Amino acid sequence: MATLSLAAGALVGCASNNTGGGPLGEAPLSPSNAPQAASEVGAGQYKVALILPLSAGGNVGIAAESMKNAGELALTEFSATDIQLLVKDDGGRPQTARMVATQAMEEGAHIILGPLFAQTVQAAGAAARPRNIPVIGFSTDASVAARGVYLLSFLPETDVVRVLSYTFSAGKRSYAGIVPENAYGSVVEAAFREEVARRGGRVVALERYSKTTLQNAIGAVAQASRGADAIFVPEGGDLAPAIAQGLVNAGVNTRRVQLLGTGLWDDPRIFADAALQGGLYAVPDPAGYANFAQRYQARYGAEPVRTASLVYDAAALVSALVRTHGGQPITNEMLTNPSGFAGIDGIFRFKPDGTNERGLVVMQVATGGGQIVSQAPRSFAAS
Repeated sequence: MATLSLAAGALVGCASNNTGGGPLGEAPLSPSNAPQAASEVGAGQYKVALILPLSAGGNVGIAAESMKNAGELALTEFSATDIQLLVKDDGGRPQTARMVATQAMEEGAHIILGPLFAQTVQAAGAAARPRNIPVIGFSTDASVAARGVYLLSFLPETDVVRVLSYTFSAGKRSYAGIVPENAYGSVVEAAFREEVARRGGRVVALERYSKTTLQNAIGAVAQASRGADAIFVPEGGDLAPAIAQGLVNAGVNTRRVQLLGTGLWDDPRIFADAALQGGLYAVPDPAGYANFAQRYQARYGAEPVRTASLVYDAAALVSALVRTHGGQPITNEMLTNPSGFAGIDGIFRFKPDGTNERGLVVMQVATGGGQIVSQAPRSFAAS
């Protein structure tokens, strides 16, 4: 097992305020202000572009600033690495993302971290591909991943695979689902059906719903769930409590039928709901992020956004690879090492198709918050 050991919190080779990926509404949410001027962090010789929507309005711009800080923190904690971050603002616009990616490569960038949105990741990837420059983006839309364009984000598909691995190990074979009629619902439904089939289980019922059809969907699933061991409810704190209570009111015994969610369940509104108590969902181990957040707050005087750890891990990964390989260009083969890496949010590895796998914990909903019922793996099984 090769190691890229650097320091506490470093990456080592392992030979939404939630982490569930959220609804995949990834187009920029508001007009941008005037673009921020490019800046540099660090004075190393190995140049790394960091592209974020720093001038975007509202929460997008706030998140981008927090993510930039996380990249700076990583370089501070790995000060021995010969890295310089070239920070570029794309404003959340694809055309600008392509332009600043090109500028960064002309300035000598060997790899691109970011952008944040699906369309901007696609644009930066299109600029980088002819030059064989890898991109590590932060979009949750797996459709933009490809060889050379890797996503270090919390993909909702990984939540589904992990929680089902746990329930199948507990002997559950028959599943029902009630899934929102949106892009996020389509992604998690596909992952749900595929994983249940791969493990030899069966989906006895699955209903899609909009706000106007929710009650009918609840009734149909409740009736069909007499033959189910578990019901999949991939919804956040706005609607999951109402769905769970609707199922109970329709006669579902949640002590017999296990409720399942995604990382969207990592929400105080879920923990406070009596009908969801005992439900299961998968997320990164919260201990690593808590340690990172404490260090971030000590430096910047504020809490990081949840996705800030992604930039920290990306910058730390590049630092580790540069140090280990003596400043050689980072290749697709380095990034897709099947043994993976370990970061703030646990172990992860990039797949050849650009998506990722993560080692997640399985949590159980309880009044005081999620309780771990299955620890995250410490290494990946052999491919």
